[in-house]
Amino acid sequence: MAHSNQTEERQMIFEEILGGRKVILNRPKKLNSINYEMLRQMYEKLKVYENDPTVKLVILKANGKVFCSGGDLKSAFTFVALGHWSFGASYYRKEFCLDYLLGTYKKPIVAILDGSVMGGGVGISIHSTFRIVTEKTVFAMPEALIGLFPDVGASYFLSRLPGFFGEYLGLTGARLNGAEMLALGLGTHFIPSRNIKSMENALEEMAASSDSLSVAAISMIINKFARKVDVKPESTYNRLDMINQCFSGDSCEEILSSLERLAVQVQEKWIHNAITSMKAATPLGLKIFFRSIREGRSKTLKQCLETEYVAICHVLGRTIGNDFYEGSRAMLVDKDKKPQWVPSKLEEVSDEMVSKCFSRSFTEDDDWLPLQLPQRSNEVNTLASKL
Repeated sequence: MAHSNQTEERQMIFEEILGGRKVILNRPKKLNSINYEMLRQMYEKLKVYENDPTVKLVILKANGKVFCSGGDLKSAFTFVALGHWSFGASYYRKEFCLDYLLGTYKKPIVAILDGSVMGGGVGISIHSTFRIVTEKTVFAMPEALIGLFPDVGASYFLSRLPGFFGEYLGLTGARLNGAEMLALGLGTHFIPSRNIKSMENALEEMAASSDSLSVAAISMIINKFARKVDVKPESTYNRLDMINQCFSGDSCEEILSSLERLAVQVQEKWIHNAITSMKAATPLGLKIFFRSIREGRSKTLKQCLETEYVAICHVLGRTIGNDFYEGSRAMLVDKDKKPQWVPSKLEEVSDEMVSKCFSRSFTEDDDWLPLQLPQRSNEVNTLASKL
């Protein structure tokens, strides 16, 4: 009897609807973590849709309880273990090219973030014209806790949050709920999860019946289902003054010291959590992120992605340390959750080490090429325009 392909479910589903397309992550048992093949398929299909005059709208969503838990780092780790570090770099190259395509897309994208959205999942959704959040949405950029640093354009989109809230999110991996995302401009609309299907149906009907589809027309449909939601009083969104006071520091060491001083004066859980997270994270990764977000404020998305790619390649190529491999081992492979970072303390990571991570000279390596993204006419600062 022939083996049925139905047992091997497609990891990506590309659904045609009249007037539009649905791009659906379909790897629920793996929390919709994105592997290289998924990145490749999304990139190819989205390029086609952008140039297809019959496609007026793209809906980006996921099957299962999670939108996307991030990049499939375990497969990236295995990839590299089997051969040269540049195998891993090819994954990030494809991911950043996809993020840039989405960040400069010429057609409206509605991203439905009904569940956790972390790391690489943020990269593929944060630049969408509409970012629908629900009571099930959880946002985080926890890469520094697994030996990396927040990437996928984080130095661009986190640097555009109010005050130093982006530093707070990237250095601590703190989580946000849907209401907080909406308040910060990371989400554009809050819709109760039970109403998402009805909103989708309404969008499909409009796409099928309209010759052209303006952002304003899509917005009118979404607004019919959107709700106003309040951020809880204890939310860190309501602690922006304290966050600015601590995270405006000129170095990671200064930020950690400010938090420790604040912890003596104010007994609040978020302060304790921030200190604990920073002490658990890779010191090198924290310093790479700190420099990239500070410089990212004055860069375009294209420049931020190209710079982050250089740093990612240094991390993968072990030019400074082994933290990515140690973090992957401790958190994803052996799961002892006790990574041994080298250097192990922030003060042991010198400015020279950080600078080397941003240097474009991989002189000993013939396999390395910088990421050079094409100049696209539509690099619209969609996120900043909402803030």
